[in-house]
Amino acid sequence: MEEILQAIVFGIIQGLSEFIPISSTAHLRVIPALLGWADKGAAFTAVIQLGTLIATFVYFKNDIRDLTMGFLKALKTKKYFEDPSSRLFILVILGTIPIVIFGYLMKDFIKGEARGLYAISFSLIFWAILLFIAEKFAQHKKEFTEISIKDGIVVGLFQVLSLIPGSSRSGVTITGGLFTGMKRDVAARFSFLLSIPAITLSGLYELYDERELLLNENIINLLIATVVSGIVGYYAIAFLINFLKTRSNFIFIVYRIVLAVIILFLLWTGKLNNLDEKVNTHNKSKTENINEVFNIDKLGFK
Repeated sequence: MEEILQAIVFGIIQGLSEFIPISSTAHLRVIPALLGWADKGAAFTAVIQLGTLIATFVYFKNDIRDLTMGFLKALKTKKYFEDPSSRLFILVILGTIPIVIFGYLMKDFIKGEARGLYAISFSLIFWAILLFIAEKFAQHKKEFTEISIKDGIVVGLFQVLSLIPGSSRSGVTITGGLFTGMKRDVAARFSFLLSIPAITLSGLYELYDERELLLNENIINLLIATVVSGIVGYYAIAFLINFLKTRSNFIFIVYRIVLAVIILFLLWTGKLNNLDEKVNTHNKSKTENINEVFNIDKLGFK
């Protein structure tokens, strides 16, 4: 029963924090730790993200249809960038390429030391400051159909930085969108559409790469967490887009800084550990494997 409760809690955390710019990784690390639960790890997180992916498909089904149809029409007319729907379809694809490349190259770092709570705390604060600057100085005028090639590339490059735990993929890409002059709700809308290829590829890769590890997980609990994250994620999308039509991101900026301060205080008092035992064990195992392969101990290095 407790495992089912954990699955539900993980699903709620993932569904809310995947889209609201407050960092899903931070909450998936901190809340379970405070409750005495182990960190499920990056692989588990990537899999239950598939629930939020389905939520994105359902919520943006009309946008996905329009963008796809626009691109298919452009294949005939050859006007790929003149038509807004075709242009946005291409920008979503182009904006995904950088995070795919860097995500693959940085996968070990993301699963290991980067999940440390000190790194997450400083990332929370840093991106809160950048989001504040974007809120303060950006123009907030650009509509969805006015997103340019340059805008799409900029937001795509910003998305790479969301690989750093604590940054928040939605928070980083919304910040990038605001810097290009997009309206707040438009930045969120483009951010969520841009997440579709990235989350799909990440989830499928983790399913394959961590297939043996995931087999040790309770499949029922994994499914429960995924379904819950999808349901909660759908309503989180609706909430944020409607919220940003009339309000700023200020409340999320404050929340991120307060959360970071609380995490740092709990680390200082010893209530939380910087790295979960699972990550420490993983890193230790990798080190032992390297020692064994190269016979480092036999060479006299300590």
